[in-house]
Amino acid sequence: MTEPAILGTFASHAFLRGLDERHLMTLAAGATPFTAEAGEYLAREGEPAHAFYLIQSGHVALGTAKPSGQFVSLQVAGPGEVVGWSWLLPPHRWHLDCRAMDTVQGIKFDANWLRDQCEQDHDFGYRLLKHLLAVLASRLAAWRLAGSGQGKGPASSGHRLDAPIQETP
Repeated sequence: MTEPAILGTFASHAFLRGLDERHLMTLAAGATPFTAEAGEYLAREGEPAHAFYLIQSGHVALGTAKPSGQFVSLQVAGPGEVVGWSWLLPPHRWHLDCRAMDTVQGIKFDANWLRDQCEQDHDFGYRLLKHLLAVLASRLAAWRLAGSGQGKGPASSGHRLDAPIQETP
């Protein structure tokens, strides 16, 4: 892919807006396209956080399993959003399950590679962390509104928290 094409792909993703060209090119070097089918897990709570995902199409339910094993969706990430911050902080384990609600396509970054890039270029790491903190702050605010009954819930992209997802056997 040419440099302008790479930058165009990245610049169009909401999470990456505001990153300078140098940082976009750093990310482009580690980008891998991915597809997840409905019901497929991108992450399982407690397992090693191996990746960071930029969602381009489809929806991912972020949630947890009840003791009965039933999946409970807490929020939905859709196009232009991200999945995963657990890769950044030790012990680098997922805090939630992340499950495709429909076919999801996007860009994936290896967690080890991304941590190395942040350590090698502190300016890059700082700017990426600022973007991630904005995502976390937004999700916490949405959960707070949902808990108070004042909002439509933390599910972004217009999805309800209790929207059914296809169960896997």
